[in-house]
Amino acid sequence: MAAFADEVGDTGPVTVTGLGTRGGPVDGVRVVTAPSGIEWIQPAEMTICCGAGTPVTDVAAALAEHGQCIAVPAGGTIGGALAVGHSGIRRLGWGPVRDTLLQAHYVSAAGEVVKAGGPTVKNVSGFDLCRLLVGSRGTLGLLADVILRTRPLPEDERWFTSERDPWELLERLYRPTSMLWDGRTTWILLDGHADDVATQVRLGALTPADGPPELPGHRWSLHPSELRSLADASTPFVAEIGVGIVHHSQSRPGPAIDSTVRALHDRIKHEFDPTGRLNPGVDVLSDS
Repeated sequence: MAAFADEVGDTGPVTVTGLGTRGGPVDGVRVVTAPSGIEWIQPAEMTICCGAGTPVTDVAAALAEHGQCIAVPAGGTIGGALAVGHSGIRRLGWGPVRDTLLQAHYVSAAGEVVKAGGPTVKNVSGFDLCRLLVGSRGTLGLLADVILRTRPLPEDERWFTSERDPWELLERLYRPTSMLWDGRTTWILLDGHADDVATQVRLGALTPADGPPELPGHRWSLHPSELRSLADASTPFVAEIGVGIVHHSQSRPGPAIDSTVRALHDRIKHEFDPTGRLNPGVDVLSDS
């Protein structure tokens, strides 16, 4: 971490890059790379410590040997996934990606290593900086290493489809891991004990499927009450039922940002990065 902090320094614009899965570095700005590698895994405590530059695939493979996994979307690096803050399609059952981060060491705009959070929730006090860092896209600090919460690897995990109303299914089924809907067909991911999955399949009269549908490239955020109106449109979409995320074939202008929200965001940014040297040009409110 000390070497990474020295590389970041305390002057001049700087940006961090990983595998480029979630966007490349800022053009014309000095690039640094976060530390990588798994430091330790504590299966009994269901935690893992690794460098932010560690590929998600490496972490998933190492945890699988202990029968565990993490609620972080596949692809890219751990730091990139946390910096962007987009949860995967298992968010309905596994929760948002921000809940995965227990502790982080990050390099501040002053070039100092700062600790946020703690390895266990009961040992944490003060401001919840971990939740603030997730989704900040490296504009408040550059992640160096992290401690993540793990979860048991499901004994059984299978996709199914149904032509029934997705909201009816959501009420009928017990804690589905994911429910995706394109206006006609609903895809359901169930995981857990094999007998429990079989019971849910019978309860919902579900049909086995090879996997989820292909997700369109644009990501919208909608209130759940607005989702039904999408079924009348002619453009393809896949909605995450119970979450409010829609994967759409068309881009959507972002909502107008309230001036109070903008002012609060600017104040936080100034407190963490007074000169605006961390990932300059990245607007978290516009890019989220």
